[in-house]
Amino acid sequence: MNKKLLALIEDQINKELWSAYIYYDMAEFYRSKGLDGFHKWFENQAREEVEHAEKFMEFLHDRDEEFALKSIEAPNQKYKDLREPLVYQVEHEKLVTSLILNIYKCAKDVGDISAEVFMHWYVNEQMEEESHSKDLLDRYDMYGKDGGLGLHQLDKEIGKDK
Repeated sequence: MNKKLLALIEDQINKELWSAYIYYDMAEFYRSKGLDGFHKWFENQAREEVEHAEKFMEFLHDRDEEFALKSIEAPNQKYKDLREPLVYQVEHEKLVTSLILNIYKCAKDVGDISAEVFMHWYVNEQMEEESHSKDLLDRYDMYGKDGGLGLHQLDKEIGKDK
């Protein structure tokens, strides 16, 4: 495998696990506020990120590539209100999309067809992740930002979403 492509995938494994840390941190933030649905939503997001990292690791293993795991940066966000993690999630998913597209482009540029095909799933997954995170922010802005019954109902709904 091309060394640059391998390095990008190694970095992405780290970013997927870092994303899980971020989402576990958000889950705990919402749990501390008594919002079990938001807690469950972000816990599920974190688990998905771990699965994404595992898919990359399996891909490298199947290609008989040695790779190294890197240290995972601890989350350092402090949230001033209930909306802020939702905005951060949208921004974070856009960052991850840019990283995925960079890997896809590299695979294409170096002519690694199996890596390029493998990355199709991630490109589609990121479109879905961006859409879901934006949808949750929009739903919060419509129903939950003023607290009360709207927030309570949204919390219950998203606890059932995944």
